[in-house]
Amino acid sequence: MTVDIQDILANHEFGPPAGDWRPLFIAIAGGSGSGKTTIAQSVVDIVGRESVVYLQQDAYYRDQSHLAFEDRAKINYDHPDSFEFELLVEHLDALRAGQPIERPVYDFSQHVRTPETYTIVPEPVVIIEGILVLADERLRDRSDVRVYIDTEADVRLMRRLRRDIVERGRTVESVLSQYERTVRPMHYLFVEPSKRYADIIIPEGFNSGAIGTVSSMIKHFLDQKV
Repeated sequence: MTVDIQDILANHEFGPPAGDWRPLFIAIAGGSGSGKTTIAQSVVDIVGRESVVYLQQDAYYRDQSHLAFEDRAKINYDHPDSFEFELLVEHLDALRAGQPIERPVYDFSQHVRTPETYTIVPEPVVIIEGILVLADERLRDRSDVRVYIDTEADVRLMRRLRRDIVERGRTVESVLSQYERTVRPMHYLFVEPSKRYADIIIPEGFNSGAIGTVSSMIKHFLDQKV
């Protein structure tokens, strides 16, 4: 995989103007359980956490505390309307302007946003990761490099089962029910079609060559900053 970061930036209207510098925005999308988090964290580890802001779309679920728990559980959390993209866009613009943000903290077991926030200061690179970050035009317009993780459905389902049971306290039945009711149909309606906007498509969720390519692109960008 050979990718020229200068070619990519030149084709995006949101690229830095001549003689100017601003953070590099990288969007990483893909289906639930595709390996987005693993890819993003691997890139952050290689490049160095002191240079990268890592924002997960999942932190921006809308607060549902005004609803009873039974009603919260019925919400389609894979539909774009379940995310507060307006706040995420506001935060990306703040980081672009060199301003810190207060990132929300979401409680997945209760489907509510907690009172706490996490302070994030601007860094030279911003990675935005989530199932719909290429499906939303505002996020695409703010992304210099767009990556899509293309992983088979059975692999994604197995990974989602493990994650939701171990990390989010879900039952097998609840995970499978949600997958059939919302995850699968929303994937084919919103997530899969967003692949056409990607600059880079990474197959099978974990690809050391692709991770190296993205990391090298970032390092090249950071070298230009010096």
